[in-house]
Amino acid sequence: MSGEGYLDGQLIVAMPGMMDERFARSVIYMCAHSPEGAMGIVVNQPAHNIRFPDLLVQLDILPEGESIHLPTAAEQISVLRGGPVETGRGFVLHTADFFIENSTLPIDEGVSLTATLDILKAIATGGGPAAAVLALGYAGWAPGQLETEIQANGWLNCPADSELLFDTPTEAKYDRCLRKIGVDPRMLSSDSGHA
Repeated sequence: MSGEGYLDGQLIVAMPGMMDERFARSVIYMCAHSPEGAMGIVVNQPAHNIRFPDLLVQLDILPEGESIHLPTAAEQISVLRGGPVETGRGFVLHTADFFIENSTLPIDEGVSLTATLDILKAIATGGGPAAAVLALGYAGWAPGQLETEIQANGWLNCPADSELLFDTPTEAKYDRCLRKIGVDPRMLSSDSGHA
């Protein structure tokens, strides 16, 4: 659970002036934030040319050709570019109705993170969480780094909700987050400054 002043379970939204192109127009769900640093999953950048059923075949969870027998929910899982760290590793952000002892990290009342093949196997057989996204890689910050970026007007904070995480089309999440916090995306300037 989030400690006071920390962003666990919240979203951060890149300001238009974000200098790091890897995070331009990014929406990041914060999985962990403490004095030791921060870790989050980018939830609005699709991993192009990668489909969830194809990944299940690549990981030998399903035999070749078996993806046609996947539950509908599994076929619809988005595969995202979760961030620039450990891009070969998968992280499943999902509803809290699924839990694997010693593998699932509850983030808030409604969202958890699991990074084992067991969750992919459960999803493939229809026994996984009600909603999920698979992210390849994650975003990470050293101690104090995220706080410095926020103070430099690099990020806005937005409350998270499961509809935004799991039911909103990937390309609509950025503008939806801004509207949710009362910001008109057309009114944002890419220049930053301090009064």
